[in-house]
Parts: sequence; C-alpha cells; structure tokens
Amino acid sequence: MSTINPAQTQHQHRFRATEQFLAPHTKEKRDQAGYDIYPCFSAAGPIHAGFDSLLTWILQRRANIIIDGYVGVQWDDFIAALQSRLAGLQTNARFVNVNAALIPAADRDALVAPSLGNGDPLFGKVFDGQLSDFFTPEKLRNIQPENGQLNILYGCGASLCGWDGALLYIDLPKNEIQFRSRAGQVCNIGHHSISGDARQQYKSFYFVDWPVLNRHKKTLLPSVELFIDEQRLNEITWCEGDTLRNTLREMSRNMFRARPWFEPGVWGGHWIRENIAELNPNVVNYAWSFELIAPENGILLEHEGLLQEISLDTMLMLDNTAVLGKAAPRFGNTFPIRFDFLDTFDGGNLSIQCHPSVAYTRDNFGEPFTQDETYYILDAKPGAKVYLGFQNDIDATTFRSALENSVEQQQAVDIEKFVQVFPSNRHDLFLIPNGTVHSSGKDNLVLEISATPYIYTFKMYDWMRTDLNGRPRTLNIARAFENLDFDRKGDVVRETLLSAPVTIQQGADWRLLHLPTHPQHFYRIERVEFSTTVQLDTGNQCHVLSLVEGERIRVVTNGREQVVHYAETFIIPAAAGAYTLLNDSGEEVKVVRSFVKEECC
Repeated sequence: MSTINPAQTQHQHRFRATEQFLAPHTKEKRDQAGYDIYPCFSAAGPIHAGFDSLLTWILQRRANIIIDGYVGVQWDDFIAALQSRLAGLQTNARFVNVNAALIPAADRDALVAPSLGNGDPLFGKVFDGQLSDFFTPEKLRNIQPENGQLNILYGCGASLCGWDGALLYIDLPKNEIQFRSRAGQVCNIGHHSISGDARQQYKSFYFVDWPVLNRHKKTLLPSVELFIDEQRLNEITWCEGDTLRNTLREMSRNMFRARPWFEPGVWGGHWIRENIAELNPNVVNYAWSFELIAPENGILLEHEGLLQEISLDTMLMLDNTAVLGKAAPRFGNTFPIRFDFLDTFDGGNLSIQCHPSVAYTRDNFGEPFTQDETYYILDAKPGAKVYLGFQNDIDATTFRSALENSVEQQQAVDIEKFVQVFPSNRHDLFLIPNGTVHSSGKDNLVLEISATPYIYTFKMYDWMRTDLNGRPRTLNIARAFENLDFDRKGDVVRETLLSAPVTIQQGADWRLLHLPTHPQHFYRIERVEFSTTVQLDTGNQCHVLSLVEGERIRVVTNGREQVVHYAETFIIPAAAGAYTLLNDSGEEVKVVRSFVKEECC
C-alpha cells in the first residue's frame, strides 16, 4: 500500500482544497487485494525523482533550457526550488518568465468572452484559437537568451519564443488542477491574478485552457526532451522524452488502466468508500468515481518503484490510430467513450435531468457530439429504482409550470406524476439517448457508460437541495425544454429504453451477449460471461471494459499479463488485436465491454 509522508501532507494543505490523498511518488506493495486506485504501467526506461537529479540533467546540457507546461503548474515554487539548488552549487543562471509577453488582461478577457457563455454560470463554447493568441508577437520576439550564461526560459507557452535549446515540459493531472483551483492557487491562461471563483475557473479550464493547451502540447510532443510530473512539488518525478514516447507506444498496443479519481457530491453514497480500501475514509461521501473520462484522467508510469503521471489524452496526441483504430478518423484526439460510477448507496436521488441533442451541443457548446448515456447497474439495494422517460399522459406545459413553481415557491414536485420509474437490479441496462428525462434513484451503484462529453447536464428538479457548501444548485429548465423528447413516454420507454440481452456467440464455458443500445448511441455494449478463459479480438476498435462480477481476472495482450479486480475499468487499444481473458476463480465472471459501432466509425 502507498504511504503519505509529512511533505505530502504539507503540500496538500497549502495547495489543495480536497480530502483526497495526494498520489504517491512510489509504488509499494499493496497490503490488500482488490481495487487498485493507483494502477500503473511499466515504463520503457528510467524514471527519476527530485530536483537534484533534474538539475544535474540541466547542468549537463549547458544549453538554453525552455520549460513549458500546463495550466495549474506552481511556477514560482518550481523555479524557486531550482534557484535555491543552483545557489547551493554556486552556479548562476538567468531565469526569464514568458508571462512578460502576455497580452493585456483586458484583451485576454475580450478574446475568451464568447467562449465563456456571456454570464451563463455553467456553460460556454469551446475556444478554437491557439496559445499564441494570448501573447504579443513582438514581446515574444524580444525575449532572447544572453550569451555566456545558462538561460532558463519558463512558463506556460515558453516554447513560443522559438529559442534553440532543450525543451522540458511540466504536466499536471487535471484533478490536481481542480484541487489547486479550489484552494485559490491557479491562474487561467493569460491571467496574472488568481480568480476567487473555482466554478468559473473550471468553466474557463474546460472551454478555453484545456483545448488550447492540448493543441499546443500535441505540437511539442515529438520534440520534448524531458517530461516532469509536478503534482508533488517536494517529490517531483521525471523521465526523458524518448522514455515517455516509447512507453506510450507500448501502452497503445496493450491493456492498461487510467488512474481513477473520486469526488463527493450532494447525492453521494457509501458503496465506493466501503468497497475501495485505499481511499480516504473520512470524506463525507463518494458520489463519483471517474474511471475513464479521458479529458481528465491520467495514466501512471512505473519504473523500479517510482511513479510518474501523464495525461491520458497524450496517448491520442502521439498515435490516435493505434488507440482508436477504425474510429480515429471520426474522433481524432478525442477519446469517444466514458466509464464512471454514480454512487447513491444510502445517498440520494440524482437530479431530474436531460442532455442536449447533437445539433444543440454543436451550435451552443462547440462540441462535435453529445452526451448520450446508459446506466449499467453494477449493484443495487432492494427497492432501488431509476427514473426514465415520461408518463403516458405527460403535458409539457403542466410539467414546466410545476418545475418553475417549485423554484419560485420552494415547493416539492411529485415527480412520479410526470416521470416513469423502473426497478433497478444488478446487470440491468437503461438507455438514455439525448433528450431523455432521467435520474438514478438512491441505493444504486451505476456504471455510467456514455459518450465522452460530461458536463452538459440540464437539471430540471433537484429535490429542493443545496450543494455540499450550502449554495443553491443551478437548474437549467429552459435549456432542458429546448431538448426534451416528449415522445419518449408510456410504453415507448419500456420498448426502446430497457435493454434486453441477446446471446450472440457461445462456447463450452463462455458466452458473449449483446446488450442493445439505442440507435442514437454511437457505441455498442456487450457482456462476456465465462468460467475459465475466452479469446477475443479488438477488430481494430478500442475496447473499454469493466469486471462487473467476479473477484479478479487476468488479461493477456501481446504476451503481457495484467490483473484486473472487481469494478476496475480497463482499456484495450485497437492495435492490441487479439486478447485473452483468464479466470481461475472456479466461478463464472462477467465483463462488460463497449466500443464504437462499425457504422459509426
């Protein structure tokens, strides 16, 4: 099991507003079997630790050093650590901050204003510009190295100055960016000062910072000489660029897991806390486990016990065809499928909600596809239920009036007058194409299998609750009514939105079931049930899988064997080709898998 040392605790209190443990920089032997919150993949070369080793590398180069990186990096602290060690070596260096070339703050705000929703508290539109748009070209040209000394140019966008030298890149997991933002430790791109509203800062991350920086990072990826994981400022880890690139190429041909991360929520429950041993047990609840939301997850690399994290989408930037196969032309550097857990065990109902249509998402938010979802019930208590589709006698005007009166008068709504409810049992699959009214009731553990977009939830009714900080939760009644499909009502719901498994292949002790999705879903869902072993193939598609029944299995890809535990999500890239699932438990296990439909590639 990984340990937390005092340096990590000090770092957490200063930089992070969360009770989640800071990921360790070493991988130690685990004390228990079961779900691993720090899954890792063996690196193709050395991983190094600490500023001393980093500085040794820098001094050996004796060249201009360019340190670029992602939003959220604590540049002042990072550079101070280098300066103090240089002083100890009685070595001088000239440090130059690329922020000196930023455009004025007012110009920055005007540039991104159309992408920040014109006052919308939640939603904006994806910014389509480049990182260079945030800098004054003349000022970038004026930043030049001085002859005869060690020049270190640093900051987000440092490589835009065009210096000839060694390029280093600092990466940071997006969950840590958010924890730092909530602690008031982060500036958005182009800002010198810290915003006091973490929610607005997150909106800027999602619609501006992350898209811009991903475009920039993709251009740098082939030429970066050294990658740095800065999430533990007291214990940084780093590797050479070839090590990272070679590791990602190996990963794109073998099974791997993303590092999941976990969040509490107003409706959150206790299944995750009680079944995943390495989490902090003192958190109020765990509403979500972000098993695979590729824009935010990282992947952990390991070498001789040292860990380094890199963002998952870096794999797609390097070789999206190896990862996505046939689906690469359609989805580019966007990972199409999302797996996450919604935990309402002894918690509460999710809000009554819907998601936007493809056209609405494209026109209003700048995303190429929308949030079509399914609920796969991993576990449920007796009496648990799912809200799905309208009652047969639904009247849109009456329903909207009830919702609006609830907001104005602070009166509860009898939701079941308008929305159908269905009992939920283990291994049920509920289909939620865009425009469908839905919610998970309490006492479910939902494995949400969905298209990747993940913030476009239009809440219509939230059971009169505030959030965990006592603030009203934002409702989106008007947006919801621009997207709701009122034809999904009565018997149509039971006939079209409750998936019925069909066996499509079988052998002596295995079978493959198709769990049909809705025609609007671009992804297919299947379940493999087997007692000993089953041979499968990606068919040049990326498969996302989860062990939904059974204690553990072994997965073999290209001669590499790895263990998967109950409820863990894992990825088999398209380039892996044939793969084998092995079960030596003596009891049947079940694995759900999802991939892009052939006709949707």
